[in-house]
Amino acid sequence: MGPTATGKTQLALKLADHYPIEIISVDSALVYRDMNIGTAKPSVLELSQVTHHLINILSPLESYSVANFVRDSTNLIKAVNQRGKLPVLVGGTMMYYNGLLNGISHLPESDAKIRDELSQRGLKDGFNVLHDELSRVDNVAALKIAPSDKQRLIRALEVFYLTGKPISYLQQHNKVIPDNEINFLNLAILPTNREILHSRINARFNKMLVDGFIDEVQYLQLKYSDLTIDDTSMRCVGYYQVWQYLAGQLSYQQLLDSGMAATRQLAKRQITWLRNMEIINLDINQDLKLDSMFEQLLCQISRFKKNST
Repeated sequence: MGPTATGKTQLALKLADHYPIEIISVDSALVYRDMNIGTAKPSVLELSQVTHHLINILSPLESYSVANFVRDSTNLIKAVNQRGKLPVLVGGTMMYYNGLLNGISHLPESDAKIRDELSQRGLKDGFNVLHDELSRVDNVAALKIAPSDKQRLIRALEVFYLTGKPISYLQQHNKVIPDNEINFLNLAILPTNREILHSRINARFNKMLVDGFIDEVQYLQLKYSDLTIDDTSMRCVGYYQVWQYLAGQLSYQQLLDSGMAATRQLAKRQITWLRNMEIINLDINQDLKLDSMFEQLLCQISRFKKNST
């Protein structure tokens, strides 16, 4: 695991030279087809070098939940093991990984009609009104969800309408226990040198734009005519800002600045998650150098294998 732009993909691909691995993506953006540049998706060559799972499995019009991930990744881990290979989970979507490790709350499936009604009310009356409503029925959830977080706000109200119970209550009491047959080695790149990380983030976002990120979003808008900025796929960091740019809401410089800032904020959230998890940090030299992190990776896997036999 690790925040964005820390070299997780390169580290995993290098591991394939030493172990018979299959990679399971832990990334809420890589599940989408046709979203390649803005997600820093592994190249066609990289995808062909090692078997990858949970990449390019959905249209940008669809959504993929933590529950979906936990179900699919659990099945994949067991299948890869049965093939005599090592399943390696790689990514930065901490909610996915946390759900896999610690279990998830059993919540009702989404109801398109209710979601659409809530969305239309939010657009008409303002999402602050929906947030006030959430405060009345579930103040615990309302304190954690900002009025601007439309997706989580609508989901919290949707769950209440479907069950008659606050989502905060169900998250505490309807827990699905994680699979205890899986033995995890929790490794992460947890950078402490923010300067190096921010420099890498800025350089990568700039390269995305040079490589055609704006054209990619235009292509998505043409191919998927029902796609909107409020779809889960377009809430991904970078895509949201490019959409705003194409709508004339941002200048190119503002796109550059806001995209980099949003990516840095994402990395900060990812680091906060990791600090609250029991992980082994591979970036002990605080320089994000691939070779030094890879040396640590091999060492930890070797130690894990000895302790597991």
